Amino acid sequence: MRLAAVSVDLDEIHHYYAIHGLPAAERAAHVVYDRAVPRASDWAQSFGLPLTFFVVGRDLERSENAETVRTLSSQGHELANHSYSHHYDLTLRDAAEMAREVAGGIEAIVRATGARPSGFRAPGYLVNDELVRVLASLGVGYDSSVFPSPAYYAAKAAKLLALKLRGRTSHSVRGSSSVLRAPTRPYRLGAPYWKKGDGLPELPIQVTPGTRLPYIGTSLVLAGPDGARLMTRTLMLEPFVNLELHGFDFLGTDDGLDELVPHQPDARLARSAKLAALSAAVELLRKMGFRFVRLDEASHTVS
Repeated sequence: MRLAAVSVDLDEIHHYYAIHGLPAAERAAHVVYDRAVPRASDWAQSFGLPLTFFVVGRDLERSENAETVRTLSSQGHELANHSYSHHYDLTLRDAAEMAREVAGGIEAIVRATGARPSGFRAPGYLVNDELVRVLASLGVGYDSSVFPSPAYYAAKAAKLLALKLRGRTSHSVRGSSSVLRAPTRPYRLGAPYWKKGDGLPELPIQVTPGTRLPYIGTSLVLAGPDGARLMTRTLMLEPFVNLELHGFDFLGTDDGLDELVPHQPDARLARSAKLAALSAAVELLRKMGFRFVRLDEASHTVS
């Protein structure tokens, strides 16, 4: 049976302001954990889905957030490492700083739950060979960061250039175009990381076959239910589907994110519209014969 996994990156809302070069709004500082996570959990329960949540370690210093991830773990969801601080420029830092960020994320999850996370996803999906070596040295079980989508890469580059021309500084980083040479299906990381090798299992962010359009939460919610089904049908022959969402995909126009509306198209969508699109995709994947698992389970199938 073919497998599918749904993961949710728990980037708190200040990271979105940082991407757009905007000052963070304090009134919505914890909206991802306080509102999006319970909604994601309820949505997953309605489909019987096990989710993988990628957690930023620093967020667990807030006691309410630590309690939330303990609850998620008790519900059978996987907690994975999204670094300690979510520095978008992590791959531009030295190996010692990379190690502190990866180890700090691991330790934060262990303190909150008592369990060591297996997986890692890099901030902004950006990895390089040095970071891969750090992951291996720290005993990480798998990585799920590689995003070989030319359309996504081009859109990010255009966004960063537009912000620069307006005199605003984004915390996001474009990264190397070498990622576009990586396999689109699960593989073991080689050297360089975008070649197959015998290293850690890599579960790339999903792209559509051929066109390699980004098959992620943002794309699905903007496409709407019909568009989400159309994109999902292109995955009919894929052996594994790795659907990556963000907590933001469970927030709507009533969640106090007005400052983001001019800058981020999905901030203009009602929560019900987003959930309709995500549900349409999951329902169709299941009808197509995919069985949903956590990413740590899927990583064991990578040869």
